[in-house]
Amino acid sequence: MYNILICDDEKDIVSALKIYLANDDYHLFEAYNGRQALEVIEKEELHLILLDIMMPELDGIQVLTQMRRTKNIPVIFLTAKGEDTDKILGLNLGADDYVTKPFNPVELLARVKSQLRRYMELGAGTMKKDSLQVGDIQLDDRAKKVALAGESVSLTPKEYGILKFLMEHPGQVFSPKQIYSQVWDEYAYGTEGTVAVHIRHLREKLEINPDEPRHLKVVWGQGYKIE
Repeated sequence: MYNILICDDEKDIVSALKIYLANDDYHLFEAYNGRQALEVIEKEELHLILLDIMMPELDGIQVLTQMRRTKNIPVIFLTAKGEDTDKILGLNLGADDYVTKPFNPVELLARVKSQLRRYMELGAGTMKKDSLQVGDIQLDDRAKKVALAGESVSLTPKEYGILKFLMEHPGQVFSPKQIYSQVWDEYAYGTEGTVAVHIRHLREKLEINPDEPRHLKVVWGQGYKIE
């Protein structure tokens, strides 16, 4: 589950953004001025911030400047049409993207997913390793090869993508929606069933007993993990 902070001094906008993001596996935090935003940033492990520019206490530019001293969390600025100068300044100071009010929900969701994907792919600011190992499963991303206890295993591109994503975050639970968004480029209905089928195929190829997996495990009601 991804933690997202929504910060805007207009409560109606915060409420609207919560509705737009409600259907995905996001845990949402709220703030209504810059000081509140910084308090949440310091206390919580965030994966993305939606940050208004014009706010009381501290504006979005000041919040961004302060947080960038210690945090590499992606920031999407929420901007009004007439804030081009502030928007450019924010991008120069380290903002990652912006959306203009009033929001197009489809565009907003696409930008949110894009920033989360990029953040996770970069390992929260550090490049990922080319070689991964969990237990006796080895993955060589440069050669696009997977081995089990030294024996080569043939995977489809989607199976490989799922395995690689889980191996990059051993022990961490991801919902089917989160896994789907990381591996598939297109949106589709029934993502939970699609991911479940691919996980089953991975178990058949990587587990001695697919019905009692040692590595690819389900956490009922939450998702999947590798350990």
